[in-house]
Amino acid sequence: MATNCVKLLGVWASPYVNRVEIALKMKSIEYEFIQEHVLNKSELLLKSNPVYKKIPVLFHDEKPICESLVILQYIDEAWLNGPSILPSDPYDRAIARFWAAYIDEKWYPLVAEYRNAEGKEAKAAVVEKISGGNLLLEEAFIKINNGKSFFGGDRIGYVDIVLGSLLGWVKVIEIMDEMKILDETKTPSLAEWAERFCSDNVVKDIIPQPEKLVGIYRKYLEVK
Repeated sequence: MATNCVKLLGVWASPYVNRVEIALKMKSIEYEFIQEHVLNKSELLLKSNPVYKKIPVLFHDEKPICESLVILQYIDEAWLNGPSILPSDPYDRAIARFWAAYIDEKWYPLVAEYRNAEGKEAKAAVVEKISGGNLLLEEAFIKINNGKSFFGGDRIGYVDIVLGSLLGWVKVIEIMDEMKILDETKTPSLAEWAERFCSDNVVKDIIPQPEKLVGIYRKYLEVK
């Protein structure tokens, strides 16, 4: 696939952009990466995604596709070559979409809530909620994977990409506050999955190193 047919607008540190990068790599799709300005949104972004005004935006034959979950599904349907991202069975696809929505709408917002919480008691209360969400994800992982390595089975799939793309920023919180969000003593299967995901050949050159993200986060705190 020629790079002029596929372009990705985003920033390297965005987990939502990383999702798209992983999917494109899984499908062996060549593309051009267009760097977006975080603090000064480009005309291209505002024109391509006038509703949300957010990255990522995927361009396929000059047509923009917005929102990371939508883009993942589009890539899977538009390019049938390479491994499938979503399950082929309609029920399994529905379950994958359910957990992806849960991760984006319920679980990850708790991480942001933790970052913004002030005081030990407030942070502890959010950690408790995150732990409850982790237990749900642990149960879902065990039920969905049928004893295999990933939510997607033998290889990375839709839910793996959605949750795994967030691990770099989860690690930032763990480093900065010297605590565990994914605790192997409480959710051992999920913790082991996270290690496998981050070391997978499809992923390891895309998910940013936590140390680099820590630097970005510290700069953000300085100007906040």
